[in-house]
Amino acid sequence: MARYRYLIVGGGMTADAAIRGIREVDAGGSIGLIGSEPHPPYNRPPLSKGLWKGKSVETIWRKTQKLDADLHLGRTVGSLDATQKRVQDDRGADYTFEKLLLATGGTPRRLSFGGDRIIYYRTFDDYQALRGLTERGQRFAVIGAGFIGSEIAAALAMNKKDAVMLLRAPGIGTRTFPDGLSRYLSAYYRDQGVEVLEGEVAAGLEPAGELVMLSTQSGKQFRVDGVVAGVGIEPNTVLARSVGLTVQDGIVVDEFLRTSHPDIYAAGDVAQFYNPVLDQTLRVEHEDNANTMGKAAGRNMAGASDPYHHLPYFYSDLFDLGYEAVGDTDPRLQAVEDWQEPYHKGVVYYMKDRRVRGVLLWNVWDQVDNARTLIAEPGPFNPGDLRGRLPA
Repeated sequence: MARYRYLIVGGGMTADAAIRGIREVDAGGSIGLIGSEPHPPYNRPPLSKGLWKGKSVETIWRKTQKLDADLHLGRTVGSLDATQKRVQDDRGADYTFEKLLLATGGTPRRLSFGGDRIIYYRTFDDYQALRGLTERGQRFAVIGAGFIGSEIAAALAMNKKDAVMLLRAPGIGTRTFPDGLSRYLSAYYRDQGVEVLEGEVAAGLEPAGELVMLSTQSGKQFRVDGVVAGVGIEPNTVLARSVGLTVQDGIVVDEFLRTSHPDIYAAGDVAQFYNPVLDQTLRVEHEDNANTMGKAAGRNMAGASDPYHHLPYFYSDLFDLGYEAVGDTDPRLQAVEDWQEPYHKGVVYYMKDRRVRGVLLWNVWDQVDNARTLIAEPGPFNPGDLRGRLPA
C-alpha cells in the first residue's frame, strides 16, 4: 500500500499545478498522482494550436516528475473511502492520504453513432490520432463550431487539408460571440478554404473503404478521411458522488477549494466555485483556471489559506485572428461593440444591469487585467462610457 500526505486523482494541468502549489508550502511532504493517461502532465492548448504550427511536441511536457512526486500513470481510481482516507485503482493497488485532490477533469460528450471512428478531441493521444490521419488523408469533417471545433478546423486548413464544418447554429462561436461577429467568422473561415455548413446536424457515420461516410439529417453525405467532434464535456463526478460530496454542475467547493469533506479538495474542469466579482458560481474548462486553481488548491492542502477569487480568462487563435475573453461572455447579455477595425480589432463588452459582466478582446492584447478591473467596478455604466475604455 502506498501512503501519501497528498494524493491527487487526475493527471492533467490542474494536477501538475497543484503539485507546484504544494511544493511552495511543503518542500518534503510525500505526493502521489494517479492519472488515467499513460503520459505525464502536459500543456493541453498546444494540441489544437501550436503543434499544428510547427511547435515541437517536446515543448508541451510540464516535467512534473522533477517535483519529487510519484506518478502512477495509465490507472484510474475505482473506489474512494473518505472515512478511511483510502483509494483503490483499477489494478487493485491501494493508496492512503491525509489530503486528497480531485482533479478528475471531464469526459467528452459522445454522439449516438460512429463509435471510435470519431475523434473526440481532448488528449495528446487524440492529437496523435488526428495527426496520423492527416499524414495519409486530405479531407476531414469537424462536428461543432465551439472552442475545439473552431480551432481544429483552422488547424486543418492551415495544414493544407480540406475541412468541412457542420454546425447546428447560424455561425461559428455563437455561445460566445455577438451575432455579427459570429457570422463574419463563418465567412472568414470560408475565405480560408473551410466549407462551413450552418444548420447541418450530423446523423450517421459508416465505413467507406479506407474512408468514412458522414451523413446529415438533411440528407447530405461527406466521404472523408477522418471526423473530429467537439460537442462539450461532462465533469467527472462519479468518485465525488460515491462518497456523498456535494455535486451540482461539478464538485462544489468553498473559497479555499475544499469540498464538503474537509480533507478532500477539488479543482480544474470538475470544480464548481463561487466568484465574488460576478456574484455567481462558475465551472471553467480552460487553461488559466486549471493553472491558477490547481496551484491554489495545492497550497491550501499544504496549509495555506488562500481564497480563490480569481476570475479566469481564456484565449484562442483562429488563422490570423486571436482573442482573449474574461468574465461572463454570454451573447444573450447586452453586447457593446467597440471596433477599431470592424471584426478585425476591437473590444466587446457584455453588460447586464448597467454593469460590465465580461469582456472579449479581439486582436487586442495585454488588457486582461484591465478587463478584470472593469468587471469588478460597480458602475453604473452606459454603453457610451465604454467606448475606448480598453484601448486597442
